[in-house]
Amino acid sequence: MARLFGTDGVRGIANDSLTPELAYHLGRAAAYIFGQNKEHPTFLIGRDTRRSGTMLADILAAGIASAGGDCYMVGVIPTPAIAYLTRTHHMDAGVMISASHNPFEYNGIKFFDGFGYKLPDETEDKIEECMLKDERAALQSRPTGAAIGTISAWTDLQQEYADFICKSTDIDLSGLKVVHDGANGSASVLGPEILKRLGAEVIAIHHEPNGVNINEKCGSTHLESLKETVLKYGADVGIANDGDADRCLAVDEKGQEMDGDQIMLLCAMKLKAEGRLKQDTVVGTVMSNIGFHKALKEMGCKTEITAVGDRYVLEKMRKDGYSLGGEQSGHIIFLDYNTTGDGLLTAVQLLSIMKQQNKPLSELAGLMTRYPQILKNVRVQTKSGWEDNNLIMAAISAGEEELGDEGRILVRPSGTEPLIRVMAEGPDLDQLERIVDDIAVVVEHEMGPSK
Repeated sequence: MARLFGTDGVRGIANDSLTPELAYHLGRAAAYIFGQNKEHPTFLIGRDTRRSGTMLADILAAGIASAGGDCYMVGVIPTPAIAYLTRTHHMDAGVMISASHNPFEYNGIKFFDGFGYKLPDETEDKIEECMLKDERAALQSRPTGAAIGTISAWTDLQQEYADFICKSTDIDLSGLKVVHDGANGSASVLGPEILKRLGAEVIAIHHEPNGVNINEKCGSTHLESLKETVLKYGADVGIANDGDADRCLAVDEKGQEMDGDQIMLLCAMKLKAEGRLKQDTVVGTVMSNIGFHKALKEMGCKTEITAVGDRYVLEKMRKDGYSLGGEQSGHIIFLDYNTTGDGLLTAVQLLSIMKQQNKPLSELAGLMTRYPQILKNVRVQTKSGWEDNNLIMAAISAGEEELGDEGRILVRPSGTEPLIRVMAEGPDLDQLERIVDDIAVVVEHEMGPSK
């Protein structure tokens, strides 16, 4: 049987592969695992704006309460806020109901431990094992009377998180005109509010969630409307979060995209100047651009590389004591502030750098030469076995031979969707497009839905 937990919690199409029954049993199992040393383990539960969020949050809470856990329902809030608030309020666990940047029909259940960190594989496996036993044989006891858990609302924590973000800088953002794209998700209200509190002039777009428009042609995965709005209003910068606001990408005053690598580079420069970049090292992933590594080296910094996924970046940071790391996709972790990628914290840090440097974002972004990267997603029937397919391996080898030392190819399965991602990087864009297309055609033929 396939593992229930993926790279970022349990995800699927709500009411299809991610059923209310699964959420209920997952809640019971989590209460048992987190409550082994206490009668009423405490859970902080938040969600994004998806239509299915209330259904899954409520039934997960019912499962937790049925096993003795006490649930505090926060409502719509960013994922990093749950991580932060779980820690500061000494909860036993935090839960976020979200599928991040995925389309609205998907949803997910992501757990944090009492310190605000995503769970290690071993803890997830214990929850899954306990859940399956409970679901099949009802092995876990059911408390009665005063031992039953409770469910209560705690809906003023959004402001507590906003205060935390605002206190992460002492720089007045007055004079900056900012377009904020809330992706019709968790940052739709908090994003503009925080930036206005810090003094920025804010033009808010995609900040009217209706349950089905989260991430729809907006947010960090669709920057087109943000670019248009920045140019239309002559803004200094555009900020894009994703549906649960753990990502941040930017658009400069010319409408040019700025990815997580470029944002991390600027943040590293600031932290190094302040003596706060621990070991003068930034943690990236295998997707980090060649230009990212070169620019950091020129600044006298080192890079460490992990697999794709902010959990792997975080593991490396905690293990070796680094303070900054993240992904090209905009998950950026400032470990001195928070325990997970935080899109609003990242936005405030980036805007603070702009104000401090008193330079347009396009000039600051120019500190890094971004090598062309082509990424193609191939929808597949299964993500298993592609590494053992001789035709796919031959296509990859042919591409690598053609690029030589001037570039690289990376083929990997998505951690959250039935996709295999084909990426090539190098100096010649036309060459990259041809190589990626050649590999993608083979992957689709060998592994595609019709195979």
